[in-house]
Formats: sequence, structure tokens, C-alpha cells
Amino acid sequence: MTLAPWAIAVLCGTATAAGFVDAIAGGGGLLTVPALMTFIPSPHLALATNKGQAVFGAVASATSFWRGKSVDRARAPLAFLCGSVGAALGALLQLRVRPEPLKPIALVLLVLAAAVVALRPLIIRDVKPHAISGRGSNLSLATIAVTIGGYDGFFGPGTGSLLIIAFVTFHGDTMTRASGNAKIVNLASNLTSFGIFAVKGTIIWSVALPMAACSAVGAALGARVAMKRGDAFVRFVVLAVVGALVVKLAFDLVH
Repeated sequence: MTLAPWAIAVLCGTATAAGFVDAIAGGGGLLTVPALMTFIPSPHLALATNKGQAVFGAVASATSFWRGKSVDRARAPLAFLCGSVGAALGALLQLRVRPEPLKPIALVLLVLAAAVVALRPLIIRDVKPHAISGRGSNLSLATIAVTIGGYDGFFGPGTGSLLIIAFVTFHGDTMTRASGNAKIVNLASNLTSFGIFAVKGTIIWSVALPMAACSAVGAALGARVAMKRGDAFVRFVVLAVVGALVVKLAFDLVH
């Protein structure tokens, strides 16, 4: 499938914005997924192409947290393995769902993911962390990684927020440590689902590669931004854009 140059330009602009907001507040996938679904009729191709452009950022982000020693290295191998298993199951399930029901499913998941990203600060503030110890800790970690990794393989947006909430709640992680540990699961799920979609030929490389480059530029700019309450402001803008895109996609679906 080939898109018009102007459509690729719009998607690249969206990827730049997504990389920017992802570096500040997270939730960049909330922009790229509906944008891709607007220009690519097949939800399978749209979701797979999103993974094609997102995997590079996942690698860079996980590497940065690992070097910064913000990752629990004892938990990382199990988290990576279970995240990979979950993503493989999610990606294979997505490929088996017919296109007709997949698009409305994606719309519902998009709205739910937006709600999670919007409410994450409130959830984290009110949650009472309970650090599970012993064998229960490994079981909890495996369950979280498989479940949320499966969601990431199937769909994607909001994965980081879900992982952070889970690690703060069930493992007593600080926000920084939870973010670092989330990056390991996210890396595993992105690499695995990316590999499956690449083998199946559902990634549109002429779109994914330029979007990945633009996302990297946006992330670099976002990392340099230091403004008061930037997180809240960017989250508001992202959710406003997502709302408009969801309405557009729903309108197209109905008609």
C-alpha cells in the first residue's frame, strides 16, 4: 500500500508531536494510532505500522533508563521474558481478528487508553502501594508483564501508564523506578510484536521509517523542554487531539 506524499507528511508531523509529548508526559501512541487509522483503511496495517515506527523509540528509551540505573536489574529478565510472551499472544490474536470488528474494538480501546493516561496522576496519588515479596513478587511481575504485554501486542497506546500504575501499586516502586521497569516490559512487547508483524508483512515501511525518524526528533525536543506543569499541559493537548480523532474515526465508521 502506498500513501500520497501529503498524507505521509501529515503522519510525520503527528509522529514528531507524539515523540515530543511522549518525552514529557507519555501517551504518544494516542496520537499516532488514530492518525494512522485515519489514513490507512486496514486496522491491521495501521496498528502494525504504528509498531514499526514505535519500536525504535522503545529501544532508545529502555537503553537510557538502563544506563541511568533506573531499572531493577534483578527483575528485568523475568519482565522481559513475560512481556515477550504476552506480546506474541496479543499480536497473533490481533492478526486473527477480522478487520470489520477490529476497528470498533480499536476505537473503544483508544478511549479507554486515553482515560488511563488522563487519570494516571490521580490514580498514582490515591493508590496505596503494597510491595509483594517472595515468590508472590515473581508471580505478580509475570502476571503484569504477560497481561499488559499482551495488550501492547494487540493494540498499544496507554501501555506505559498501565505498567507504571501496576508497578507502583503491587511492587511499591517509586515513580522513577516504575517508569524504568515499565520500559523493560515495553521494550520486550515492542520488539516481539514488531518481529511478528514484520514477518507477516503488515508493516508499511514507507510510512513507518520516516515516522520513526520524526518521532526521534520530537523526543529530542521534548527531552529539552523544561516548563512548569508541562506534563499536565501536554496531557491536555494530547487528549483534546485524541478526542477529535476518535470522533472523526467514529464518523467514518458509521458512514
